[in-house]
Amino acid sequence: MSEENPAANNEDLGELLKVRREKLNSLREMGIDPFGKKFEITDSPAALRENFEEEKQVRIAGRITALRDMGKSNFLDISDINGRIQIFVNQKQIGEENWTAYEQLDIGDWIGVEGETFTTKVGEPSVKANVVTVLSKSLRPMPDKFHGVVDPQIKYRQRYLDLIANERSRVVFLQRCRMVAEIRRYLGDMGFLEVETPMLQDVPGGAAAQPFETRHNALGMDMSLRIAPELYLKRLLVGGFDKVFELNRSFRNEGISRRHNPEFTMLEAYWAYADFEQMADMVEDLVCTLAEKFCGGLKIEHKNAEDEVTKTIDLSRPWRRAPYKDLVAEAAGADWWNLNEASRRARCEELGVEISSEMEDYEISQQVFEKLVEEKSIDPIFVTHVSKELVPLAKQNTSDDSIVDVYELIINGAEISPGYSELNDPDVQRERLEDQAGEEIQKIDEDFLLALEYGMPPAGGIGIGIDRLMMMLTGAESIRDVVLFPQLKRREG
Repeated sequence: MSEENPAANNEDLGELLKVRREKLNSLREMGIDPFGKKFEITDSPAALRENFEEEKQVRIAGRITALRDMGKSNFLDISDINGRIQIFVNQKQIGEENWTAYEQLDIGDWIGVEGETFTTKVGEPSVKANVVTVLSKSLRPMPDKFHGVVDPQIKYRQRYLDLIANERSRVVFLQRCRMVAEIRRYLGDMGFLEVETPMLQDVPGGAAAQPFETRHNALGMDMSLRIAPELYLKRLLVGGFDKVFELNRSFRNEGISRRHNPEFTMLEAYWAYADFEQMADMVEDLVCTLAEKFCGGLKIEHKNAEDEVTKTIDLSRPWRRAPYKDLVAEAAGADWWNLNEASRRARCEELGVEISSEMEDYEISQQVFEKLVEEKSIDPIFVTHVSKELVPLAKQNTSDDSIVDVYELIINGAEISPGYSELNDPDVQRERLEDQAGEEIQKIDEDFLLALEYGMPPAGGIGIGIDRLMMMLTGAESIRDVVLFPQLKRREG
């Protein structure tokens, strides 16, 4: 058995592949299945290392990730996604037959080990192998352990290699799994019930976005992948659920960027008899709970890979709350809301905010907000009471009919979560949806409006972009670094 250093050129790689195939055949000639069978384990590598006891009989399994060959005695590491443990293999201890099979193994192969725990002279927790069992032969050499996987095409297209070679990636995705489980636990403890709503929808609603379209052959009808689960979750409020949530996959046929993937994970939750301010309280507590439990505290560091500038997001409570109009006025001038549309356009030119001639007046103000407020906000801020044209599914404010009772949570220059006092007046909801649909009136979900006519209780609702939340909490600068299999352009050739 020898440690390989995969060469860069195809000729050397071809030789390495040939050698591995020869070892595969050797195992078969010995009557050993190179792709193994069930192997009962007593511990995982990480759990054994964390709760280590000497002179304990164990059965563990993992991938060979390191090897120190000393002739008739070898030290090797076996690992899984959670961690590693050192194995000591001695020819005399495991016997000639087992040693002959062991010599056909390489870094990357999966093995099972039966043996006894001990600590080396340098204090390393280890297992002295009595039996080594082949579980799966790797036919290709592993990525260079020192350099890891740095090519983004390999990193994202072959995520399994990234997970094998890069500890940072393993940490991020383990954090994500555990955080999502904690979100479920948190909401469950608050009395929320998790439900599932349709991904295939006749009329995609709940957001203004371009859907992916498909065809249901048996029903003979065009359908769309959902852009949000909102309208179905609100049907459940009508039906009597008072606290309901869905951790869902949604789809939007739009651009791909550092913060956008066409397939994404979103949390939506609805709480009967609550309002947007209670939802803001809950989201603030949830995010801080995640940070304290998984990130070591409320200070999150982000390092920009391009300029290596490090910034710190401070999640210390209480988070700032400020009205949308006040924030726009702070950025664009105290007189902004007293200007006419022409003057606002001129002000945008002075401020360096790009706008188009097709933009409506409220869209001009929103562009100012996005460029001068949202993109510059690092620490958390709940932006409240936005223009009603921007949020057609939220309840109108009773004191100012130009705004709605909502928040938008901004952290690190991105919207992490919107929250509403939900609109439950079916007549006002119809007007809002018709204004949003314009001439495409057929895109209004009439079944949802029918449900509202049976009575939906006043409620608070939230959405949280889980991928963006994970970016913020783990310090990732791209959504591709927190999505296991991001969408990529098809590889040519």
